[in-house]
Amino acid sequence: MKKLFSNLRGDLFGGITAGIVALPLALAFGVSSGMGPSAGLYGAIFISFFAALFGGTNTQISGPTAPMTAVSMVIIAGIVAIHDGSLEKALPAILIVFLLAGLMQIGLGLIGIGKYIRYIPYPVVSGFMTAIGVIILVTQILPAIGYYPKEDPEFVNKYKPMAEEIILDNILKEEAGEGILVLENFEETIKRAKGITEEDMLKEAQTLAKTEASGVLGAIKVFPRALNNVNWLELILALSTIIIIYGFKRITTAIPSALVALVVVSGVAYGFGLDYRPIEQIPSGFPLPNLGIFTEFQLSSVTPYVFTALTLALLGAIDSLLTSVVADNMTKTKHQPNKELVGQGIGNSIAAIFGGIPGAGATIRTVVNINAGGKTKLSGMVAGVLLLIVLLALGPIASQIPAAVLAGILVTVGIGVMDYKGLKAIPSLPKDLSIGPLKFSSEVVIMLVVLVLSSVWNLVYAVGVGLVIASLMFMKKMGDLTAERSDVKPLEEEIGWADEADFPKSLKEEVFIKHLKGPLFFGSTNEFQQMADQIPRTASTVIIRMGRMQYMDQSGLYTLEDVLIDLKKSGIDILFVEVLNQPRYMMERVDVIPDLIPEEHIFDNFDDCLVWVRKNVKDKFDSPKQP
Repeated sequence: MKKLFSNLRGDLFGGITAGIVALPLALAFGVSSGMGPSAGLYGAIFISFFAALFGGTNTQISGPTAPMTAVSMVIIAGIVAIHDGSLEKALPAILIVFLLAGLMQIGLGLIGIGKYIRYIPYPVVSGFMTAIGVIILVTQILPAIGYYPKEDPEFVNKYKPMAEEIILDNILKEEAGEGILVLENFEETIKRAKGITEEDMLKEAQTLAKTEASGVLGAIKVFPRALNNVNWLELILALSTIIIIYGFKRITTAIPSALVALVVVSGVAYGFGLDYRPIEQIPSGFPLPNLGIFTEFQLSSVTPYVFTALTLALLGAIDSLLTSVVADNMTKTKHQPNKELVGQGIGNSIAAIFGGIPGAGATIRTVVNINAGGKTKLSGMVAGVLLLIVLLALGPIASQIPAAVLAGILVTVGIGVMDYKGLKAIPSLPKDLSIGPLKFSSEVVIMLVVLVLSSVWNLVYAVGVGLVIASLMFMKKMGDLTAERSDVKPLEEEIGWADEADFPKSLKEEVFIKHLKGPLFFGSTNEFQQMADQIPRTASTVIIRMGRMQYMDQSGLYTLEDVLIDLKKSGIDILFVEVLNQPRYMMERVDVIPDLIPEEHIFDNFDDCLVWVRKNVKDKFDSPKQP
């Protein structure tokens, strides 16, 4: 406790400053997610406080972030669509998924997965981050110009026939589930169908219109209609916000430019009584837990989203631990990755119970905190408390913020989150992949695949596809490299190692040496399988040097076993030199040692092996004698 208050003044300044920076972003991310500004604020409050309290990075400021919001947006839209377009009906299922993601993060921390996050390839992260920027930027263009598809009568009317079909289909499914869909009771079906009102069809059509216009492809699809229905006041408010955000940074960075833009543009719009569209009402009072998570829990509503929740948990882990590395570099400290995951998981779990969207460690807010003097966990807790005070004291005032202002803030977030470092490197990366006459960089291919698939298909699956492609390309490169370095060559053709200088030249036809350099794994087995065929008939002995083969997997083990059996069938003696612990253990498990290679044919060094060769290998081909 004493350590927690060891830097009270600096932590108060750091936490207050970070909280001020977080406020407009929390509101904007809440609106962007589809759950409303209050969900963003609740997420920022609880994640900031509890992730700081239980986490493993002293200066980390957590809350809703662009990547987490983008994935949450997809989850929310999918579950809302299943629940007839009603957020109220879908909310328990949505929050259960968020709670599950938080619990998974706790589990990841407890099993020690934090240290493995760094193995995710940079091109996958780069493509994903740029896709997040594209998604936020494109999807915020419509609210920035004041166009909402579900409020466009002409666009909504196109979906009324489909809406009627869906409503009728739902009636039939309900009656089939109730067991009353029989000929005698078909009159009940007709009666219910006649009860469908114009309002019912309009509501369903609006849901369909909103779904059709969601995401990058949906926004692009309705963009021509949006340009014909621009609300010029909303566009001016959004542009003013963007201009102030970028312009004020040139004056000073001491005050968050996003907050300045929020206060100035909202103040002008409200003060002059302009006819703008405000954000959704923010409930006043302390946030209350959403008990529907527990009372309305249904396993069937969660199981389709288990993989999605895991992806959300992993994304939050990556996002947080990358920020932790930044904090370490600035403060010259060392974070605890697994403890950080537990803290993030606790924060996300509690936020879900209170109706908040999930989040992670936020780089900009963490940097602001450190620069303002924050050094301990107290700074993150102060940021959360400040946001709670804003909610309790200024909730009704915040509800008057124009929606276009938050859209303008998100446009700048989308532009800022893209990985320009990775994009700039595209022309200069080596082209190591060939398809016919065309040459590409495998790193660029991975990045672009993740970028495109994330933007137009599915964020969750895109990351999975990117990881698979990156892994396959890495394995191919390692296999090619291993095969290239360990070709089977006659002794006189291969550059021998230093201790092979005294090998008898008279035995060059009888003895061949195989140098294994690097791991023998499934990516390098194809070339190794050709070993038995490459050795000429004159050979009576093969020496396999394993001093530089640190690792062998199951595929490599069985491939080696097949090669040894082929050599044995040809009457060739095999000698092992410098077998390391892991490969030896693998070979002993399947009795390659001692059934195929007896202990007397395994040597600790090449000199001992050479003694055996001089004693047991005869010169059968009258090679010139050594002087």
